[in-house]
Amino acid sequence: MAIFAANWKMHLGPSEVRQFAQRFSAKVPPRPGQRLVFFPSAVSVEAATEAFAARTDIEIGCQDVHWEPKGAFTGATSVALAASAGARCVLIGHSERRHVFGESDEDTRRKVRAVLDGGLDPFLCVGEKLEQREAGETERVVVRQLEAACDGLSPAEAGRLVIAYEPVWAIGTGRNATPDDAAAVHRTIRSVLTARGGESVPILYGGSVNQKNVQALMARPEIDGVLVGGASLDPDGWAEVVTFGQAV
Repeated sequence: MAIFAANWKMHLGPSEVRQFAQRFSAKVPPRPGQRLVFFPSAVSVEAATEAFAARTDIEIGCQDVHWEPKGAFTGATSVALAASAGARCVLIGHSERRHVFGESDEDTRRKVRAVLDGGLDPFLCVGEKLEQREAGETERVVVRQLEAACDGLSPAEAGRLVIAYEPVWAIGTGRNATPDDAAAVHRTIRSVLTARGGESVPILYGGSVNQKNVQALMARPEIDGVLVGGASLDPDGWAEVVTFGQAV
């Protein structure tokens, strides 16, 4: 089952989410085997949950959580708080969390553990920076990030992951890995997951995905879906990405 996931980052407040849901739902009706995931800002998680409540093919996630269940962590969201607002999954290790906010591999491991323990599903992001890619370090970086986040997981727990390969140099830049490039990294990720009992884990691609390139990406059997930022902010445009991607 292909997954089409939208990361809205720091956009779309509650009223905008409700308007988005109405227009998007009119353009992309429910269909068997469809899995659509939206990651709104934390302040819009509950609004998105309510707006899409009638759609069993749609799930809402949280863009980030803290690994502690509660405490004096101003500005942070716990797994339990995310779940109470309607979130069913959580983005972990997005490149902006790693490289803008300075989160470490150990931070991602703690968050994966907390999300699994809290009954939600982790969407784990991995990917290399441009200088790492140019130095031929893509595989090393991606494997390191993946192994660190999966440390201590049982095969059953590893099977609950969704992985998103997002080359940092392609996020929001208009550049994207070619389908062949993405597929090669996905094969590496698959080999790591298979060794941990996660052979059926979906692996998504993210990085300047849009209406023009989604079909070429989804045509590759190694790519199980996409995680999209900018192109998911407009309901008409996101409906086209989903529709074009499903047509492969």
